[in-house]
Amino acid sequence: MLRRITYYLLSVVFVAGMVACGGKSHDHLDHDHDHEHAEENEHHDHDSEEEGHEAKGAHTDEIILSPEKARAAGGKVEEVKPGMFHGVIHTSGKVMSASCDETAVVATISGRVQYKNHVSEGLKVAAGTTLFSITSAGMQMADGDPVQRARIDFERAERDYTRAKTLIKDKIISEKDLAVAKAEYEAAKLTYTSMQRTRSAGGVTVTAPRGGYIKQSMVNGGDYVEAGQPLAVITQNKHLYLRAEIPERHFNELNKIRCAKFRTSYSKHLYDITDMGGHIQSYGRSAEVNNSYIPVIFEFNNTGDVVQGSYAEIYLITQDRPNVISLPLTAITEEQGIHFVYIQVDAEGYRKQEVTLGESDGERVEILTGVKQGDRVVTKGAMQVKLASAANAIPAHNHNH
Repeated sequence: MLRRITYYLLSVVFVAGMVACGGKSHDHLDHDHDHEHAEENEHHDHDSEEEGHEAKGAHTDEIILSPEKARAAGGKVEEVKPGMFHGVIHTSGKVMSASCDETAVVATISGRVQYKNHVSEGLKVAAGTTLFSITSAGMQMADGDPVQRARIDFERAERDYTRAKTLIKDKIISEKDLAVAKAEYEAAKLTYTSMQRTRSAGGVTVTAPRGGYIKQSMVNGGDYVEAGQPLAVITQNKHLYLRAEIPERHFNELNKIRCAKFRTSYSKHLYDITDMGGHIQSYGRSAEVNNSYIPVIFEFNNTGDVVQGSYAEIYLITQDRPNVISLPLTAITEEQGIHFVYIQVDAEGYRKQEVTLGESDGERVEILTGVKQGDRVVTKGAMQVKLASAANAIPAHNHNH
């Protein structure tokens, strides 16, 4: 009996212990479960925060530039519309003075030449301006002093003419002979009078036959010159030639050339031959010797700011081409050899778009791919949009804890 009571008591104590242990174990499990939920919620919140940041950065390709800043930068937008463009031959060449504008200054006598004024290329001179003097003083001239020789020729012609007037009365000579004698007399008188008038202490002076600019001085002080030898060239610079060098592969297109645009090496201004009263004058029928280029010559009126002798980048305009998408060159930006434009998507939003370029006439360029009809492209202020794009490129948020 006592053993049974003892066994019963031990069983009660064991069950009570198990219950107590079981309750404690359950509480511990519940605590662990709650901790796991808290961690999951914290992780979920952290993921939500990440997703929120990602959502905010989902439109980082859109460039934001307020209308006020766009106006301040002189921004302009053009709607893309296919239209008429033209073929272009892009080449180079040179601006030259027109031969009709040039006059040579020549020596009137043989002798040593001296500058009377500072004669240099580009100097503006008026007609009659003294440029040189030529003297034979101290020199043994093969044909003697030119002024003395002119005097002798004049005196002989004067005697012949006086004699002819006497002989015509007796009808010993014809009217034709008298006319010849008179012409020789007047020519000799003119030459002698001119030399007397132009002779100075330093010799015979040589003047500019017309106004213009000294294009080239061909002698130095002290040089010996022969009568009739060129001393300088004067150009009026009113008419100029543009000589374009065309690769011979474009030979079949020469008869399609209508006009030209060019930009000189010293200026960014683009000149249009048509606006300067110019026209195509001639073009070669074959390539020059030792040269695979064919010359095409344009003549135009000088507006006053084109320097003859300067090199030029030339755009030769050929036949028209319809339904071509083109944009001003100011719309194009370049990065590492790739070309881009900026398309306006709303009042203050822009998108960077890669494009493929075709032919350019120096003002506009053909767009082969990248834009379509109806797109609104920034044609002025593209650089400001590009700078705004760089400003919008904010580094991603770092969640290191």
